[in-house]
Amino acid sequence: MKTATLGELAALVNGKVIGNSLLRVTSLNSLDLAESGQLTFINSIKLADELLGSKASACIVPSNYLEADIPLLQVENVDLASARIHNYLLKEKFQATGIHDRAVIGADCSISEQVSIAALAGIGDRVHIGDRVKIASGVVIGDDVRIGDDCVLHANSVVAYGCTLGKRVTLHHGATIGSDGFGFATDPKTGIHVSKPQVGTVQLDDDVQIGANSCVDRAAFGTTHVKSGVRIDNQVMVGHNCVIGENSILVGQSGMAGSSTLGRNVILAARAAVGGHIHLDDGVMVAALSGVHNDQKKGSVVGGIPAVDIKKWGRAATAFTRLPDMIREVKRLRKELDRLISELKSSGDKVDQEK
Repeated sequence: MKTATLGELAALVNGKVIGNSLLRVTSLNSLDLAESGQLTFINSIKLADELLGSKASACIVPSNYLEADIPLLQVENVDLASARIHNYLLKEKFQATGIHDRAVIGADCSISEQVSIAALAGIGDRVHIGDRVKIASGVVIGDDVRIGDDCVLHANSVVAYGCTLGKRVTLHHGATIGSDGFGFATDPKTGIHVSKPQVGTVQLDDDVQIGANSCVDRAAFGTTHVKSGVRIDNQVMVGHNCVIGENSILVGQSGMAGSSTLGRNVILAARAAVGGHIHLDDGVMVAALSGVHNDQKKGSVVGGIPAVDIKKWGRAATAFTRLPDMIREVKRLRKELDRLISELKSSGDKVDQEK
């Protein structure tokens, strides 16, 4: 098991140790579950009382948290520092197990000696696999695929023919890269759908992560491109010829229709959908369950169907909950108005009769 001193971890995250910097910890755990020898974390000084009851040997804290009964590691961003420390403590030195006898390897492949390819993995012809790549059971890799160094392909993930994975790409269980894009032409006379061949490819750049059972479709022509640092959650759909900018996040069950594009650091919340040929500029955020039908400018925060400015959508959503009361009030006012009109008409008729 990997261990580290608080001093070493402070250097890793540019933090400051209050207390014993030579204290060695084995792992990171939550405040309520941490045991002796483990490191924990709190995001707010409001949790000070809970820290008193923790069994943890040390704690990552905000920079304004000054004292406790155990050593502290002060940082500017607890969430970010905890993530980096956790990854550091969990990272194990890669141990190449080679190619399992029951893996199927195609012809003319270029495979590093520093790999681990499990039983029942299937690899096509002319595939290139870089150093320290880990391929689990049930993975299928098509012909002419290129996989960069330090990639991890979990069980039953698929990389179809001709696709490219950069360095440090992770495919979680059941992810499919390079399935055919959804394209067809319909004969108006017969109603028959004629499939359009999808002859392009998919490129995943460095440090991309694709969640379980998510799909990135190959382009009709050219490339579906997922740029570096992108995080795609489980059950996400990316259509053909889409482009996803650096460090964007697609949360579970969100989706992009064909040829839609995202700039850098765009966030699609859960079940958000982007229509075809739509562009979202850098830093756009789309609220959960929203549908985007128009291009969005840099830094926009939108929600609703169709998606509009999030403040406008919030007011509309609040008004929607009051609609039944508003309808009843309108009906009441309509009756009152009809009564007044009737009385005025009657008064007018009497005046005419008197004349």
